[in-house]
Amino acid sequence: MTGRTDARLAELGITLPEAPMPAANYVPFVQTGNQLFVSGQLPMGAKGPEYIGRLGGGLSIAEGQKAARLCALALIAQAKAAVGDLDRITRVVKLGGFVNSTPDFTDQPKVINGASDLMAEVFEDRGRHARAAVGVAALPFGVAVEVEAVFEVE
Repeated sequence: MTGRTDARLAELGITLPEAPMPAANYVPFVQTGNQLFVSGQLPMGAKGPEYIGRLGGGLSIAEGQKAARLCALALIAQAKAAVGDLDRITRVVKLGGFVNSTPDFTDQPKVINGASDLMAEVFEDRGRHARAAVGVAALPFGVAVEVEAVFEVE
């Protein structure tokens, strides 16, 4: 039987990617008590990293939002790998968004909306969360965005 979150993904036409393997010496997620911490996820496509570059230096806000959405898809895939059934997620607690941007770029919150909007679409009221959106000088593989998450699980 399909759970309500899986049904919601299908309704939205979303197929989750495989949960990405870590790129270095860390684990993709850690659960302690009812909190699930998911390591930062990059905008990975079928052929590797996507949306390479800096916001304010060639990449548009719309491209940054697409990158953040890819990160959010990977976060959900990791959460599913961690807990099995996405219906066990009772709340998206917090997202931390990192935007590879030039010093004068100040629209990081608009970029991370790509991830926040997806969480709200998929988890509906359970997807409303606290958040940080910060600019950074560089990210792994030169990608535009990295997003991490904390979920509450039952």
